Amino acid sequence: MATKLIRRQKIRNRIRKKVVGTSAQPRLSVFRSNADIYVQVINDDNGTTIAAASSRDKDIKVQAGTKVEKSKMVGAAIARKLTELGVEKVAFDRGGNLYHGRIKAVADGAREAGLNF
Repeated sequence: MATKLIRRQKIRNRIRKKVVGTSAQPRLSVFRSNADIYVQVINDDNGTTIAAASSRDKDIKVQAGTKVEKSKMVGAAIARKLTELGVEKVAFDRGGNLYHGRIKAVADGAREAGLNF
């Protein structure tokens, strides 16, 4: 199991060399735990979190559905928050996870709600 975590950390470091959030195009970072998924939008220039959403938010937690469906709702929720703040373009940081399943659902939900990657 430790080798899987080390492998993911190496992939994550490789991604973070290339994906940097600025004030014009912040970084949309995704963290996936076994039960939940967390998304935050970060401006790396000054190290601040602009907005965050997760599957533990009250409006998403009460809805029935699979983890993939809830991940899509999280993507749509973060996109709504960002459009209110006037941000329409982000850099997607998958956090070392493979781009499928719940990670892809977050991206699809955000794109459908009007966010550009």
